[in-house]
Amino acid sequence: MPVNRKITILSFLQKHGWDSAKRWRLAGDASFRKYDRLEGKSGNAVLMDAPPPHENVRSFVRIAQHLYSHGFSVPKVIAEDMEAGILLLEDLGDDTYTHLLAHGHDERELYTLATDTLIALHRLPEDQAIPNAVSPYDTARLLEEVGRLLEWYMPLVNASLLPSSVIDEYNSIWQSILPLAWKVPTSLILFDYHVDNLLLLPERSGIRSCGLLDFQDAVAGPVTYDLMSLLEDARRDVSSTLSVYMKQRYLNAFSSLVPKDFETSWAVMAAQRHTRVIGTFARLKLRDGKPHYLQHIPRLWRYMDQCLIHPSLKDLKEWYSEYIPQALRVVIT
Repeated sequence: MPVNRKITILSFLQKHGWDSAKRWRLAGDASFRKYDRLEGKSGNAVLMDAPPPHENVRSFVRIAQHLYSHGFSVPKVIAEDMEAGILLLEDLGDDTYTHLLAHGHDERELYTLATDTLIALHRLPEDQAIPNAVSPYDTARLLEEVGRLLEWYMPLVNASLLPSSVIDEYNSIWQSILPLAWKVPTSLILFDYHVDNLLLLPERSGIRSCGLLDFQDAVAGPVTYDLMSLLEDARRDVSSTLSVYMKQRYLNAFSSLVPKDFETSWAVMAAQRHTRVIGTFARLKLRDGKPHYLQHIPRLWRYMDQCLIHPSLKDLKEWYSEYIPQALRVVIT
């Protein structure tokens, strides 16, 4: 950390009375954000260090306030310096789903709570669920994200440079299938809804017992997205039995949803997300020197094979089979 950044953070802690607190690294993630736990006289708190220009804490605060107003459990903001990208947050504890699952907690119980939390969010009318200033998850952004596969993953596996006509074909296929994702309603999409970003808060009741983290990248998009992110998690395997059960639980909550349209939207969003994440993990290795994410790429290709079975993705399946065959889906970690 640059010296001036350390001074800025220390000044922030002094201003808010936390400079004498014990402090240790709690977590870092795939972004530029870092989190420290503070243990002070009045209890614990979490310091979010989100240095600009790479990060912007305003979106975190805005989405946190919105979710809190609708009865969801998010960290309360204790103090903030928006310009410096520093937040002091309520400490919701260590019981992330990742930690609990590693210690044998009931998987179905946790995933049911996470699914029910999404149901509660998506039951809100669209104009209430989506706060002002949240960007739409539109075609331009979706196309930029799938472009990461070509920009970062292909060099990672030493693939041959693709001619412009093949790249144009790739983009054209995506442009034709992406609108199918909106066969389902639109709502607030938390975007990184998976076990690392969910906490169990057993002292709270109902959906408030599900703590939410890392939602600053929220967008307005198809309701299939977050549930798919949860059940097709890049970081862990989820059984098909559990996945089918949670999908049906969600569908049962919305009688107006057409299952066929739901499955189509799911397949498109799954293909898009897995493509984006494969490209992003390659970028983390090549650009940011974070190679440990590569261990998850084989799982993502397995998910990709599953969603490409959907008939709406026939052209995309053929493109991947020709230009990213099995031999190029092996990553040496």
